[in-house]
Amino acid sequence: MSEPKPPTPTPGDTYKGWLFKWTNYIKGYQRRWFVLSNGLLSYYRSQAEMGHTCRGTINLATANIAVEDSCNFVISNGGAQTYHLKASSEVERQRWITALELAKAKAVHMQAESDDSGDECPAAPPSSGQGGGCRNLEIQSTLRTLGSKVEDLNTCNDLIVKHGSALQRSLSELEVLRVSGDVGDKMKQVTERATLFRITSNAMINACRDFLSLAQSHSKRWQKALHSERDQRIRLEETLEQLAKQHNHLERAFRGATVLPSSFSNPALGNKGGVSGKGDASDEDDDNEFFDAMEDPAEFITVPADPKYHRSGSNASGFSCETGMDDQSVNFDELSLASNPESPQTLELEPVRQRRTRIPDKPNYYLNLWSIMKNCIGKELSKIPMPVNFNEPLSMLQRLSEDLEYYELLDKAAKCQSSLEQMCYVAAFTVSSYSTTVHRTGKPFNPLLGETFELDRLKDCGYRSLCEQVSHHPPAAAHHALSEKGWTLRQEITLASKFRGKYLSIMPLGSIQCLFDKSENHYSWKKVTTTVHNIIVGKLWIDQSGEIDVVNHKTGDRCHLKFAPYSYFSRDVPRKVTGVVTDKDGKAHYVLSGTWDEKMEFSRIMQSSKGENGTEGKQRTVYQTLKAKEIWKKNPLPEGAENMYFFSSLALTLNESEEGVAPTDSRRRPDQRMMEDGRWDEANAEKQKLEEKQRIVRREREREAVKAASTPEEAVTEDSINDSPLKTDGVETGTEASEVSDETDTEDSPPLTPVASPYGPSHVPFQSAHPDNYQAMWFDKFDDPASGETLHVYKGGYWEAKEQGSWDMCPEIF
Repeated sequence: MSEPKPPTPTPGDTYKGWLFKWTNYIKGYQRRWFVLSNGLLSYYRSQAEMGHTCRGTINLATANIAVEDSCNFVISNGGAQTYHLKASSEVERQRWITALELAKAKAVHMQAESDDSGDECPAAPPSSGQGGGCRNLEIQSTLRTLGSKVEDLNTCNDLIVKHGSALQRSLSELEVLRVSGDVGDKMKQVTERATLFRITSNAMINACRDFLSLAQSHSKRWQKALHSERDQRIRLEETLEQLAKQHNHLERAFRGATVLPSSFSNPALGNKGGVSGKGDASDEDDDNEFFDAMEDPAEFITVPADPKYHRSGSNASGFSCETGMDDQSVNFDELSLASNPESPQTLELEPVRQRRTRIPDKPNYYLNLWSIMKNCIGKELSKIPMPVNFNEPLSMLQRLSEDLEYYELLDKAAKCQSSLEQMCYVAAFTVSSYSTTVHRTGKPFNPLLGETFELDRLKDCGYRSLCEQVSHHPPAAAHHALSEKGWTLRQEITLASKFRGKYLSIMPLGSIQCLFDKSENHYSWKKVTTTVHNIIVGKLWIDQSGEIDVVNHKTGDRCHLKFAPYSYFSRDVPRKVTGVVTDKDGKAHYVLSGTWDEKMEFSRIMQSSKGENGTEGKQRTVYQTLKAKEIWKKNPLPEGAENMYFFSSLALTLNESEEGVAPTDSRRRPDQRMMEDGRWDEANAEKQKLEEKQRIVRREREREAVKAASTPEEAVTEDSINDSPLKTDGVETGTEASEVSDETDTEDSPPLTPVASPYGPSHVPFQSAHPDNYQAMWFDKFDDPASGETLHVYKGGYWEAKEQGSWDMCPEIF
């Protein structure tokens, strides 16, 4: 229903009207009736609710008012309350902003006057009982004084009425006597009565002045006390609401929730890591019906072990000395680093290069993602052309290199004597690679074919890595990292992604392998599915879900990790990850628990038993564990990260210019450099040039491959097909525009995180219909006998070429 436009507000007016308020990610913006009065902004579901139910109130005296765009604005009082509001038009938004600013200025002025007013109470604070009694006596005394003043006013009023009536009668009689001429006595009487009226009026005025002065002297103190009581009431209501929610969580947890270590069992702590909604949590809870995904039942429960297992050196219940060794190895980090002769402390220290800690702030360019994505539902995302506005100034190769941010976990794993404990560190490393993705909704630049990226941290971190884009259709990147501490990491990732209308699914194919020189343990695993939510409306947010099996191919040890999908109504900790480390016989030795965006802990299992059946009739295992130890914790983001694409400290240095890198290095990519510098229009133009250049090179390479493999007649036919505007590429046909989309550079992916997902054997990656004889520069295909997988492995030569400064063999891709 349409509402008449309210008038432009003036100072002191009560302002009312309809606004759209953000509630939650399911309901989005909802229409609410807002009332601005006396420095307070309140809202209701409808005008009829004004008399009985207020849904929320915010005090403007301490609030911040910020404008987001033409119709949206935000009101926040420092974190406790935040209203994200949207007006029906820009004019209506400006009316509200004006009214709010005026009301805020008046509220601040009144609060300042109240603070400046003198307080007649003693400076020393009395005890609680005495303070309450003093306040009550003071109020009673003031009320008695005001009551007496009111009685005086009533008396004066009665006298004024009486003498006024007598004066009126005398004036009437004086008019009659003027005719007869006998006016002397009457004039004297009128004068007396007028004098009495003047005296009474003066008394009335004085009484009014006294009453007003007394009321003003106490009104400021009463107003201050009223504000204090109101704020205290609001805090009590919020506290009660939080207690009610915690009570509800505890009740449900008591009825069968997974028992986690203490740091993860508190729902209040868990809520800190959740996806932050814009609105109040209780805004829509009372009358809305929600539908949520079914939660998987917990596979196991952990409980504290019997105290007898905590006795040092105990072999109770038939545990071997290996148990004691593993228990002592919980603090292996501190002991090994201090005693290991290969520790970096014994080496001669070299000056470490100072790397940058900031990049230019992200420009505020508005572009609607839905306007681009609405025509691409169901398409392969590597075929959707997108501008750099949705990118971040890093390439996919650089995002793969970010997996090494927590390389210390692999350093510690390389020193472990127990393969089971080593498995815990490797599993924690797999989880840590997702910690940088929680706020990173920007899409990385997809590399050009033959593009490389080196990350040389040999002097300061003891490792160096190399990435190369080894395939274009399907886009695939190979990564190789070698450490002086005795480990090698290699991976090949191929992304399969689809746009589903409301969300994006990114399902990388391929595996990651980690090899340790000393133990010769060979680990491999895949990654989980990444989902980008709120494509149509709301704030973009990322979730990781799925399962990972980390396998030690030498010993048969296995760690099964489960990434729980985010659920708005789940009683579990948001972004929860749980895992169990088992040996080749299936016996569980360690339990891992935590969140992929904050930290992970691991606990030694002392005993296991079968517990009660779960919600679906599955029997759950109960593990008795020792006290959990923190194995990994996320590094804090640098200051101002929200203005720098939420980059971590490592990510800020990845695109920093360096001398001596290959000409194909991502740091030399011009469109990516222009975007980092804030020149987005130039970056979009340069991006199109690079894509067209890559398309030309690819067509030429395909022609050469067809000619080499076909008879002359077939080669002519293939050339004519390849040059035709109606070209078939894989599974799609179309006009020239389709050809551009099919052959475009992999700049055309969603806002995603470079993470992978386990994929079934039934999935077949997209294959080009044209043969391609491209050979990677620094990697060769290799059939791994341990895992049975085929992947690109570093063949050597890059670092030697860098030392010699010889890059003649590199193609000119930029």
